[in-house]
Amino acid sequence: MTQILDGKLVADKLLDSLHKKVSELSHISVDPKLVVILVGENPASISYIKQKQKSAEKVGILFELISLPETVTQEDLISKINELNKDIEVHGMIVQLPLPPHIDTSLVLKAVSPRKDVDGFQAYNVGKMFLNSEFETLAPCTPKGVIKLLEHYKIDIKGKEVTVVGHSNIVGKPMAIMMLNRDATVTVCHKETKDLKAHTVNADILIVAVGRPGLITEDMVKEGAVVVDIGCTKVGDKLYGDVDFDAVSKKTSFISPVPGGAGPMTVACLIENTITAYEWLHDHNFDLN
Repeated sequence: MTQILDGKLVADKLLDSLHKKVSELSHISVDPKLVVILVGENPASISYIKQKQKSAEKVGILFELISLPETVTQEDLISKINELNKDIEVHGMIVQLPLPPHIDTSLVLKAVSPRKDVDGFQAYNVGKMFLNSEFETLAPCTPKGVIKLLEHYKIDIKGKEVTVVGHSNIVGKPMAIMMLNRDATVTVCHKETKDLKAHTVNADILIVAVGRPGLITEDMVKEGAVVVDIGCTKVGDKLYGDVDFDAVSKKTSFISPVPGGAGPMTVACLIENTITAYEWLHDHNFDLN
């Protein structure tokens, strides 16, 4: 019988441990602080930010939302980022994606200090992650959350055939690298892959992050596979993953649901990254020069 990879359960445990850690830092005069920059009023982005704020408050770190109009210039946005880079009371910063078309996302992410890049998207932190697992200090939150979820359920990665469907800079690519760091044999598929099933059906661990409801069907999954569904698409009032959960779960040993799987883990790892960044900045006496 398949076992559910309960991301909410594992995320709550992580947040509880982080709350204890923050409490132990109470002797330090400056409290940990996370700042989120939102450009425009994308409903999905607003929903995600509320989840981040709730988790931040749960562990006892300060949270600030900076809302900028959709018409903000790239120059003004980067100016705001530079201002926060120099603010010794800000320890973690994220720019909520997606950004409006007139703004170059890569340049904006480049502007974020790698010491405060708690999303793990800045090139310096991405480059460190390529070296080995010991350098995944501020790794992208969703892949990091998936690793923690698998570790919680004692799912061994070493030597396993892992197929990652999706090759975005945010999830697919870093997920593949983090699996390689743990000695998996990794295949990466994407929209140009000619025969997706040929790759997914051999996977011991299948990780899907595309945003196409029902993409992965029962016949595409190996008997006893571990399936992690990162996709999340809203249709009407319901959220759907990339995996046909009801059918596929009949064949798997472990499977993550949508919602309640990778999503809560992503948020919890964002909070963990913020506390990591806080500790680094405090240990270095807030030297931001």
